[in-house]
Amino acid sequence: MAGLVTRLYRGETNVDFVGKQKLWYGLSAFLLLISIAGLVVNGGLKLGVEFKGGSVFSFKAPSATIEEVRGSVQEAGAHQVIVQTTNNGWRVTTESLPAEQVTAVQKAVADDFGIKQNDVTVQVIGASWGGQVASKGVIGLIVFMLAIILYLTMAFEWKMALAAIVALVHDLVITAGVYAWSQFEVTPATLLGFLTILGYSLYDAVVVFDMIKEVTAKLGTTSKVTYSQAANDALNHTLIRSLNTTLVAILPVAAILFIGTTLFGAGTLKDLSLALFVGMIVGTYSSLCVATPMLVTLKEREPRYQAIARRLASTGGAAKAGRQPVAAGAASGSGGDKRRKK
Repeated sequence: MAGLVTRLYRGETNVDFVGKQKLWYGLSAFLLLISIAGLVVNGGLKLGVEFKGGSVFSFKAPSATIEEVRGSVQEAGAHQVIVQTTNNGWRVTTESLPAEQVTAVQKAVADDFGIKQNDVTVQVIGASWGGQVASKGVIGLIVFMLAIILYLTMAFEWKMALAAIVALVHDLVITAGVYAWSQFEVTPATLLGFLTILGYSLYDAVVVFDMIKEVTAKLGTTSKVTYSQAANDALNHTLIRSLNTTLVAILPVAAILFIGTTLFGAGTLKDLSLALFVGMIVGTYSSLCVATPMLVTLKEREPRYQAIARRLASTGGAAKAGRQPVAAGAASGSGGDKRRKK
């Protein structure tokens, strides 16, 4: 393992990402199927009170337990009770309650835990506010997607834009599936996390595509490698950069998720950090194993790259080139040889 890490950081490895595209497609299909199943089985995402509306009770009762708090609120007439601990005490979320029932819950909690009724603060949230947040989030996502398609089409080409968008949708669905199976609440912070992970996923894809564009631009009729081999070589050149970027970004997010929420009770940060943690990991995977193989699949259908592949296959050049890393200048074909002879 140590030797593999050393070779990886020195750029001495040549992982055949493109050649294993069936493996990646199968793995992604499995993850997407599991994610969609989670959404179907659990009836979609578990929306927080900010989206569906409800009543939120906050109070301090240091000696109380979760079961005691839940039982006290349920005995007062609430049915959908979610109990959370915060730095300021207890946060209990229920369905929308009428005014008289809100007062009953306040009184029951005050009597059960020996506090004043006025110390049980209440926040009533209407579903209309959550609907506005959700609609704005959807609009933001659509605008983001359109901007990305336009940018990638102008900076690269439409096939790269299509591969990047497929990878982004792939990341969103899998992250949503994690939320569905874990039954974490979806809050406005979660929505921000979903939008943020798109940026990380897109960053990796753009870095890889830029290197692919540079390497494959040298492919000619006498090239010694196919488009697939050149793209895989470009992917290996950017591999350590992608892994380093993800590692550096994910460490503070993991600290928030696993340390901040467990030791310090920063429950509000959990909604954002989980989306970022899952999205960063899946985004790195998709940029390497989904976006690039899909781009290669689209590009290999072009006549000039098919001609290169047929010529190399007939001479055995493709198999020979596939056994060693492709040098950046090797893709230009025999032109470089002629210059060296001069």
